[in-house]
Amino acid sequence: MAKQPSKTPTSGGRVDLRRLRRVTERELRATSPPELADLPAGFWDDAGVVQPVGKLAISVRIDEDVLAWFRAQGPRYQSRMNAVLRSFMTEHQRKAKGKTASR
Repeated sequence: MAKQPSKTPTSGGRVDLRRLRRVTERELRATSPPELADLPAGFWDDAGVVQPVGKLAISVRIDEDVLAWFRAQGPRYQSRMNAVLRSFMTEHQRKAKGKTASR
């Protein structure tokens, strides 16, 4: 018996592009997390594609209040912590390239 297609937007890690193309702006707004509401105009103007990289399990010491704050933001708090660190790293790399180019 053939496997029935999933009614969710993803199935086995693959996006159902036909269904995704039919989603309306209203449906997107209704299902988007609250933190995406009311983003300022031009918020995504400098956005770029980020290719996923492998993850490495490590042990790191984090201040209790910092960890509590990230956990309070909900599921995937470790991914958000990684995103903050990546943003910091990327900005420092960008500044370092600017200093090298101006010499």
